[in-house]
Amino acid sequence: MGPRFFIAIRPPGEIRDQLIDRMEALDGARWQDDDQLHLTLRFVGEADPRQVDDLMAALQSVSAPPFALALDGVGHFERKGVPHTLWAGVTQSEPLMVLRNRVERACRRAGFPAETRKFALHITIARLNRSTAPLEDWLAQSADCRSDPWPVDSFVLYESRLDPGGSIYEPIMRYRFA
Repeated sequence: MGPRFFIAIRPPGEIRDQLIDRMEALDGARWQDDDQLHLTLRFVGEADPRQVDDLMAALQSVSAPPFALALDGVGHFERKGVPHTLWAGVTQSEPLMVLRNRVERACRRAGFPAETRKFALHITIARLNRSTAPLEDWLAQSADCRSDPWPVDSFVLYESRLDPGGSIYEPIMRYRFA
């Protein structure tokens, strides 16, 4: 499998530190590393170099005013009743949705098919499997996961490579808001 790509917002260091401080006391969870903490705007998937060049050019046309986000609780995603991902929530934000829609249009202009999955505001903090301990205690202890607003003034195109230790995310290009 070749490299995959996604577009995301990278929280600042103090927000990532706050999330890392919660990464304990849940046996069997595979916690994300600092380098993996992000809010995905759009998963792109596999792409050849020409497609990536087209995407980079299309993303340069995305403009947005700076805005603020904040952490807002925790939760998990399930598949067939089995939890597979722990996440930190992010406050609802109209400017974020505008940015996400502009990023989606740029991806389509670059030749990628429309995203069909529902957009969920979250930062993945752990991957889970059937051997992970029950979540209830961790979710209850982490329910107060909130932060002061942090400024968002850019987004990043990332390359993701699978490694035996997990995914490695490498920033390709940062796009600052006008």
